[in-house]
Amino acid sequence: MNLSAIVRRHRVLLAVGIFLGLGGTAATLVQPLLIGDLIEAVAADESVTWPILSIAALFVADAVLAAAHFYLIGRAGENIVLDMRSTLTGRLLHSQIRAFNKLEHGDVFTRTVSDTSIARIALSSSVAQMITAGFTTVGCIAVMAWLDWQMLLVTAGCLGVASTLALFLARAVRKAAVQNREDTSDYGSGLLRVLGALTTVKASRAEEREAERIDTLARSARASGIRVTRLSAMLMPAMNVGTQVSLAVVIAWGMARTATGAMKPEDLTSFIMYLFYLVSPLVMLFMSIGEFQQGRAAIDRVKDLATVEQETAGGTEVTGAIGATAGPDTAPAVEFENVGFGYSEGGARALDGVSFALPATGVTAIVGPSGAGKSTLFQLIERFYSPDQGTIRVSGADTARLPLDELRSRIGLVEQDSPLMRGTVRENLVYARPDATPAEIADAVAAAHLTQVVDALPDGLDTRLGEGGAGLSGGQRQRLAIARALLTRPAVLLLDEATSNLDSDSETALRSALTTIGAHCQVLTIAHRISTTMGADHILLIEDGRLRARGSHTELMAADTTYRRLASQQLAPLGAA
Repeated sequence: MNLSAIVRRHRVLLAVGIFLGLGGTAATLVQPLLIGDLIEAVAADESVTWPILSIAALFVADAVLAAAHFYLIGRAGENIVLDMRSTLTGRLLHSQIRAFNKLEHGDVFTRTVSDTSIARIALSSSVAQMITAGFTTVGCIAVMAWLDWQMLLVTAGCLGVASTLALFLARAVRKAAVQNREDTSDYGSGLLRVLGALTTVKASRAEEREAERIDTLARSARASGIRVTRLSAMLMPAMNVGTQVSLAVVIAWGMARTATGAMKPEDLTSFIMYLFYLVSPLVMLFMSIGEFQQGRAAIDRVKDLATVEQETAGGTEVTGAIGATAGPDTAPAVEFENVGFGYSEGGARALDGVSFALPATGVTAIVGPSGAGKSTLFQLIERFYSPDQGTIRVSGADTARLPLDELRSRIGLVEQDSPLMRGTVRENLVYARPDATPAEIADAVAAAHLTQVVDALPDGLDTRLGEGGAGLSGGQRQRLAIARALLTRPAVLLLDEATSNLDSDSETALRSALTTIGAHCQVLTIAHRISTTMGADHILLIEDGRLRARGSHTELMAADTTYRRLASQQLAPLGAA
């Protein structure tokens, strides 16, 4: 993510806001001089109307310019946050599954929500404050030098010591802020980890253990947060001490010089006012530096998250090219050619030298022991991962060359845990086909044997579901996920143990539906039930990442010992895991 490009996109708002802030600063700098003129006019018994009107006009101008300054800088900051969050969201949604799975989801949430807000302060408010406060500081010093350079040297000596201490504190604030962001992220990750498996925590009676562990993380975040607060809180007193000492010296020496006639009373008044005017922007300058240092820590974390590896969305093959080479009706629906894949470099191979071709229609069951690589086949077909070797084709097209949107529009996927989202039943159902007609929705619901379930819901398809589809049973969630996949009318339908949570009646109805669907597309299902495999047109037996055997149920029962063992154990009726 190019943050400088994002900031440049809003440079007009930032520039106008800073310009208005500088205008307000200029109005502020002129005020003490006019007050000096007012004192001089009073002493000379002259009219004070013009000085009073001028001072009042400057006060109003200062207020208006300051309000406009803060509004424009705040607006630009919110625009920057929007762009950062939109960019991050897009990169996360298009990230490679392999890379995304390495991230802690609580940390991702913290960086996307909290760190972007802190980065906004650094990229807009802090920068603007540093510029306007720096301009005010320089302006005050310039006028103070013009009024009395000797007194300015004394003032600068006192404030210089305080400023050096403030700079040291600003650097310490940044280091502490980095640690605090990391501790806060760890707390968020720990909390999300537990909330994502709350039923497991309760069933394991681990509430107290987890509460203690998360409390430890929260205390670490508190400790580092207090350190940031402590260091930040010292910035203001450090500057106040320097200011108070300077004020005491200026008043004492200034009164003495006024008594001897070396300095005019109105100049002393103006000098003291500029000293007061100098304090606030000087403190603001160092506080802005401290905020900017905190923001830099957040910026670094946001930029680091934005480097997550992205999927390659483009491709060189198009639908027309596919039809020209083989034709979607005659080409194999799915073809693996010497495919090998491992989830980690140097680790065990999940698939090794797998080759097969499946016809454009029919039902194919994939069976094998746990960990054999069955689900990995689906991950590769959907191009969630890319094979380390070999070629995968869908409808005759190389998936590595096919645009992702084109590829995934041809595939329907029902995952093992049937993930649903918070929202209505209808919103979940049409998630992949927002433009589906009521008739198409009704057909998909009926095909998944879900009609009676929907009719029994309080608001039918408009019934709201909780997180993960809360409000439906496991089997009902699974059937809803199946209906969602069927609604896309895919060329290839992937079912990852889709019948595992269905009762016998629902499974029978679904098998009948799959037979009908298989007449129009290739249905590829990971099966743990003998009933599913017996009704399949083809069976692929995967073992240790290799294609051990293929054929019909009868052929494999007669020819393969592993299949016979699975048929009597894992594929037993009512068995199954």
